[in-house]
Amino acid sequence: MTDKWPDANQGDVIAPGALILPFKAASTITKGKAVILSADGEVSQPTSSSNAIGIAVEDGSVGDQIGICVFGIVKVKAGGAIARGQAVQNDANADVIALSDQSVDEGGTATYTIYYSRILGFALDSASSSGDYIRILVVK
Repeated sequence: MTDKWPDANQGDVIAPGALILPFKAASTITKGKAVILSADGEVSQPTSSSNAIGIAVEDGSVGDQIGICVFGIVKVKAGGAIARGQAVQNDANADVIALSDQSVDEGGTATYTIYYSRILGFALDSASSSGDYIRILVVK
């Protein structure tokens, strides 16, 4: 495990100007984990790769109001190798992983979906393996 930003804890906002929105926790939420919208105004930690809305900046129990960073620089745990500058999404553990490029057939005979909503942000540091701590720019 490599910690690229040892002066901060997982889930800490690293730079001023972040946008933190309040949401009600629909499940137990751990600071620094990705969250998804599970109902109107409510968030949960995802159990699969999905369309995360942001990163929790505090712990919460069911029913608590917690802050979610939807724009800003946050320290997170990587779920695998990530190249600096690469787009990221959440994994089944609510950590961040590289967002894979999607094949597109430009010949006009195939249909496809581009997962714009899967982009949680961009890696500001590289992660060599699962368990590394890096900074991401959340851009939801």
